[in-house]
Amino acid sequence: MVDAFCAKWKLVQSHNFDEYMRVLGVPFATRQFGNVTKPTVVISRDGDKVVVKTLSTFRNTELAAKLGEEFDETTPDDRHVKSTFNMEGDKFVHVQKWDGKESKFTREIKDGKMVMTLTFEGVQAVRTYEKA
Repeated sequence: MVDAFCAKWKLVQSHNFDEYMRVLGVPFATRQFGNVTKPTVVISRDGDKVVVKTLSTFRNTELAAKLGEEFDETTPDDRHVKSTFNMEGDKFVHVQKWDGKESKFTREIKDGKMVMTLTFEGVQAVRTYEKA
């Protein structure tokens, strides 16, 4: 159930994020911002929609959609993608699709922390968040 993720989360650890962004095609200067930014992620529910807010000094984003329902998203690096939120067992999964490509964010709760694994073309980054 997505309710387990509904909280305010602060990034505390990041592994291989620069490589993930590089493979996505994110420009060098933007990657530098991405590497030093420590975003706060707020996950909540609004009726039957899941709301994911990402707050940082670089850029704030807000996504809201029903589980399993495709929606349009403009990523922080300005890609226009078709996205979906789903629950896969106890994992909250966010998939982005564009130009025949796919990126996947898999969030799970481990030892009270939210661990997000980002996957694109065989490259994985892991970002760990603690409740804020």
